[in-house]
Amino acid sequence: MTDSPDIADSVAPGVDPDALRDADDHLNPHWVERLRAKLAEDDTAAVAELTEPLHAADMGDLLEALDAEERVRLVTILGDKFDFSALTEVDDTVRSEIIDELPTADVARGVAELDSDDAVHILEDIDIPEREEILAQMPAFERLSLKRSLDFPEDSAGRLMQTDFIAIPPYWSVGQTIDYLRSEKDLPDEFFQIYVVDAAYNLQGIIPLDKFLRSKRDVRIGDLMNADVIEVLATEDQEEAARDFERYDLVEVAVVDESRRLVGVLTIDDIVDVIHEEATEDMQLLAGVGDEELSDGVASTVRGRATWLVVNLVTAMLASFIIGLFDATIEEMVALAALMPIVASMGGNAATQTMTVTVRALAMRELDSYKIRRLILREIAVGVLNGLIFAMLLGLLTWLRFFNPGLGVVIALAMIVNMIAAGTAGILIPLTLNRFKVDPAVASSVFVTTVTDVVGFFGFLGLAALSMRVFGMAS
Repeated sequence: MTDSPDIADSVAPGVDPDALRDADDHLNPHWVERLRAKLAEDDTAAVAELTEPLHAADMGDLLEALDAEERVRLVTILGDKFDFSALTEVDDTVRSEIIDELPTADVARGVAELDSDDAVHILEDIDIPEREEILAQMPAFERLSLKRSLDFPEDSAGRLMQTDFIAIPPYWSVGQTIDYLRSEKDLPDEFFQIYVVDAAYNLQGIIPLDKFLRSKRDVRIGDLMNADVIEVLATEDQEEAARDFERYDLVEVAVVDESRRLVGVLTIDDIVDVIHEEATEDMQLLAGVGDEELSDGVASTVRGRATWLVVNLVTAMLASFIIGLFDATIEEMVALAALMPIVASMGGNAATQTMTVTVRALAMRELDSYKIRRLILREIAVGVLNGLIFAMLLGLLTWLRFFNPGLGVVIALAMIVNMIAAGTAGILIPLTLNRFKVDPAVASSVFVTTVTDVVGFFGFLGLAALSMRVFGMAS
């Protein structure tokens, strides 16, 4: 089979069909189609030639672009040439589909060649029986090292750490250490610090490489090391570890167990992934979509979203009940039905703005008692000022639209009330949820929306009903 002529004919001007990526940095569809054709022919040599220069991240993008059967065929055709680190670059769903179709012996071989943190990232999502079968086929040292990492809690520093590091005793000299580094075959591919430990592997200090390389050979390691060490507990949540990197501008940090024995290291490349994951998770939770991924199927996506849609349905029914209390008022003045969504919508948007700022500040641990007080006062003041600004604007437009000054005053007052309620709810609800150990990113939006809808509808319709009774406001 040759490349389809319509593929070549459809190449846009200025686009190289042989390039991996297009001008938007997306995978070049012409390149992908050529690879698909070679996969269909089982042309091992051509597939290997096309994929050989790919970085693991590029291979991950390619795997996600292919169909499920094509992914497995690609991994199978490449065999020993397939870099399993590419599986750390794909969605969990894609990775599970590939691993489920591969023999455990192939998975064991591929995982054994990875850095420990990448190997754990792949193994931790595999069912325990299958995981144990894979581990049983790996060399003893790698198996024990990975088991130790997998014993730490999920999303902990122990799961994220690399177990390959350089540790030396404090009584060595710089010259001895250099000789050791030159002669030792089993060293990490990349490292930024040398760790100083005693005989029990208790962490004594660290030496940054720049300081180490500038020192003379006869300098004693114990005299050179920095004993004021920033370290992370293996059981500590990875998000807490990421904050340490941000706070102290770290590139690499030691991971220790409860006895302060050195068990691994965290590096900045893994922490960047954590920061990205945590930010994405908070964003998705605020929208009520959980840990949904682009590769998820229809059924799992429906299940993930339905829960929060049910909650939203309940809160919407509460707002509907409030509207129902004023059905007679709405019948008497039909213009109310056209105007009341404006008040609730403006309040909801204002509350979302405040809630987003508050949830981010809570996630970043930026709020102390002083900042909380200032933030509450600021958001209430913002609510008052925004309420006054949009009350005047909306009141004037309503007056001109319906030729009813009384109705303009009512909607202006309702806007002020709801904007103040929105600012207050947008900050107090996340703070309250956080106080009771409930993730504010998960539940805040539902409660905040309920408050603004209920206050908006009740305030507007209640003021309208009162005005109609007291002042005889007519449509």
